[in-house]
Amino acid sequence: MKTEKIERCRQLDDVVLASTQRQGKGQKGGFFDVSSGLRSPIHRTSGNVLPQFSLALTQIWHFNNELNACNSTMSVKWPRFLIPSQLSQMIRTQKNPLTALKIFNEAKSKFPNYRHNGPVYATMINALGSSGRIAEMREVIDQMKQDSCECKDSVFSSVMKTYARAGMVDEAVSLFKTLPQFNCVNWTGSFNILLRILVKESKLETACRLFLEHSCGWEVKSRIGSLNLLMDALCQINRSDLALHVFQEMRYQCCSPDKESYRILMRGLCEDGRLNEATHLLYSMFWRISQKGGGEDIAVYRTLLDALCDNGHVEEALEILGKVLKKGLKAPKRCRGHLDLSYSRNGEDIERTKGLINEALIRGGVPSMASYSAMAVDLYSERKIGEANQVLDEMRDRGFKPSLSIYEAKIAALCRCGGVEEAVKVIEEEMVEDSCVPTVRLYNIVLKGLCHEGKSSFAVGYLEKMARQVGCVADKETYSILVDGLCCDGRFVEASGILERMLIRSSSPGVETYNTLIRGLCLMGRQYDAVIWLEEMVVQGKLPAVSVWDSLVASVCSNMTEAGVCSETLEKLWSS
Repeated sequence: MKTEKIERCRQLDDVVLASTQRQGKGQKGGFFDVSSGLRSPIHRTSGNVLPQFSLALTQIWHFNNELNACNSTMSVKWPRFLIPSQLSQMIRTQKNPLTALKIFNEAKSKFPNYRHNGPVYATMINALGSSGRIAEMREVIDQMKQDSCECKDSVFSSVMKTYARAGMVDEAVSLFKTLPQFNCVNWTGSFNILLRILVKESKLETACRLFLEHSCGWEVKSRIGSLNLLMDALCQINRSDLALHVFQEMRYQCCSPDKESYRILMRGLCEDGRLNEATHLLYSMFWRISQKGGGEDIAVYRTLLDALCDNGHVEEALEILGKVLKKGLKAPKRCRGHLDLSYSRNGEDIERTKGLINEALIRGGVPSMASYSAMAVDLYSERKIGEANQVLDEMRDRGFKPSLSIYEAKIAALCRCGGVEEAVKVIEEEMVEDSCVPTVRLYNIVLKGLCHEGKSSFAVGYLEKMARQVGCVADKETYSILVDGLCCDGRFVEASGILERMLIRSSSPGVETYNTLIRGLCLMGRQYDAVIWLEEMVVQGKLPAVSVWDSLVASVCSNMTEAGVCSETLEKLWSS
């Protein structure tokens, strides 16, 4: 088998040599020796640099991708008795998803009594989906349906996300409609994922129809999440009136609105100027407060009060504030009596009035971590960093320390507003003072902000800090952010180093990351490094973009005439 593959490679290279004899004198090269299968320099004296280039491509496509995929199962050490968990581990250890698929398919022939179960199918489907092998993934899904093995809803959620990334939303809808044919008893996760995808793609009519057809079925265990998503979608298109109807229908769906339901609808009504309906919604919240001081609802109250002030209804806002403090937050009389809002009644300075109302909401109620967190996170999400910082100062004075969620909101707001240096100080100084330990997610927010500001080299330093911190291990997103950031800054060699560290940790970037890196290395004239990464890409079963081949051709060839001949050669390689 190996000899046949090598002979095919040589035949293809002879075709290239014959087509390029007119290109001038020979030149020494240094790519790969096909006969050895190793990275070793070779020297050709006929043609030009083009034969060496075709030789490298031939080895990558035909030797590594085909020969390794065909023969890899021969090198697999099969156990005497195969159980599903062993096969799942074997699939996960394969770099190339096509190799994993061959192992998956050969298991039944090697072990007649063996049967795939749900976790094995899930592992195989995830491996194919993450590498963009849509056609092969479909075949495995059909096989899972025929086997009628029990499968979890998370498998279909993952497949729908894969379809969405590939721009195949209709395929995701079709898959959901075929779920009754699978042995899956709970569709709640995939139902909500599909609704979220449809809303993101602005397919609201399809989302509403899907909801009406499937929301009442026994397969969807919880409807509150999908109802909130539907209300949010309607509010985004300024149809808060329809969102209000959905809210009112919740009780007929055997659902009780949660904090998120009130938050979504209140914001939608206020943005559409439906202040009367928003006021009635606020009053309906009071009966929900069973314990003293419902601080988590403070952000919802604030939304209405700010909207009333913005529309010139300051007196009404102050009147409602009194009711909120009394009935909503259950504030003691001694707290309500100390509030001085006399300045606010003239309505001359709306922003100062809103600031006093926010202060009243914080100080008027019973101090709690929930109320401070809700107010601070809400202000940071609106990029009102100054007011949010005042809330943090207030909570520290009351003996509370900011939570990790508050710091995440603060750092995200600073990065969005161009204050990356301040965000770095928050991690290195402020969080240290409050004895708050950063998480990988928080580091990723800062790294993304630094790379966006063109400071990717500085961002790389955080990898060492994360490595020294116990329990803080850089994940796939961390490495992807750094590699993409370094590539955007033109630091392709450094990006190669980070990518190597990423692969050592058994993580693999997306196809676009590989494409960008290889194109950048070609622009720098580092063809050898580019081909090595191309080989790694193909070994993992990822398909390079056409622009990657174009970059390699332009980089290797000495003039445009030669590049044209290379392009013809590559077409032959693609079609072979």
